[in-house]
Amino acid sequence: MKLWQAIWEAFESLAANKVRSALTILGIVIGVGAVIALISIGRGAESTITGSIEGIGTNLLFVFPGGSEEVRNPKPITLGDAEAIADPFQAPSVVGVAPVLTGSANLVAAGESTNTSLYGVTPDYSTVRNYQLTEGEFIDSSHILGRSSVVVLGPDVAERLFGRREGLVGENVRIEGQPFRVIGILESRGGSAISNEDEVAMIPLTTAQVRLLRRSTSDRVDIIFVQAISPQAVSLATDEITQILRTRHRTEIGADDFSILSQQDFIATASTITNVLTIFLGGIAAISLLVGGIGIMNIMLVSVTERTREIGLRKAVGAKKSDILIQFLAESSVLSLVGGVIGIMLGWGISVLVGQIAAAYDAAINPALSLDTILLATVFSTAVGLFFGIYPANRAASLEPVEALRYE
Repeated sequence: MKLWQAIWEAFESLAANKVRSALTILGIVIGVGAVIALISIGRGAESTITGSIEGIGTNLLFVFPGGSEEVRNPKPITLGDAEAIADPFQAPSVVGVAPVLTGSANLVAAGESTNTSLYGVTPDYSTVRNYQLTEGEFIDSSHILGRSSVVVLGPDVAERLFGRREGLVGENVRIEGQPFRVIGILESRGGSAISNEDEVAMIPLTTAQVRLLRRSTSDRVDIIFVQAISPQAVSLATDEITQILRTRHRTEIGADDFSILSQQDFIATASTITNVLTIFLGGIAAISLLVGGIGIMNIMLVSVTERTREIGLRKAVGAKKSDILIQFLAESSVLSLVGGVIGIMLGWGISVLVGQIAAAYDAAINPALSLDTILLATVFSTAVGLFFGIYPANRAASLEPVEALRYE
């Protein structure tokens, strides 16, 4: 029997039981649609997260306190450390250093109140972190020296307090009950895997040290952002910073009391997490595809039972065992292939819908439906049909003509 003839007869046979065939195909549609949708959404989420991290800067390093557990008396990260890292003779691969104090605070203005992240920063922070302003100015050296009561607001904070994002320079805000004057509004950058960068308020580092974000020692900071001269120099800058801090903290190799992370470290971690979640969710969705395959086996076994006399008649007039085998395998493959095609369209539709819902809630997730995902789903669904069709097809092909013709 020729392949095209077997496929044509498969369509005719399935069309004879439209409702039963449709219900069998539905199981494959749901399985393939779920796999396509979840993989596409997972890849879209990974792209969004890694894109947000890349927006921080490809040549940015993060210096945190805390490192090896073997260190008994770890030293904090200090302003002195930041000054040493900024020394071009000690760290020639570094072009910008920004020590930061971090915390949270309650802001009140115009009868509205909100809790947000509060950063104590230096003038270099805007350069190192690539921040832009929509109006006003950033914190400068005069604000640092004078411990000024000034604040730069993120756009979401400004919107929540004043109901707008422009015309706010000169307005007053109370931070933990203390008055501050707004001198600038940050340009929107959206959320990231680390934090929402529009949900911030920034004040001079010296002001934070003495008034709002006090630490055990006056020169202690929570994190130092370091900008390398180029993305290619990140590794060299890391080595230079490590050497400086080991010398200052008097730590041995392998017993550091600090940690240095790069943007690539965050991207690798985020990608690993999203990949694991995507595989996990795809595996769960694949279970429904397995159930659909069992449904195909069930319907094919019923078909073999119903068509026992037909099989016997075909064999009596000269049909070979391979002809019967191909015929039933073709039917199961057609069921799974049709279900796979419809499932791909369903999965694509679900992905688009999820993307629109996410956009409506300002969660920029763009599901990524790629060719390899479509091919994987098509091949997998066809393989399911073949696998679960082998037993019914073999059972039909093994029937003895005489016994089959006697079947009632």
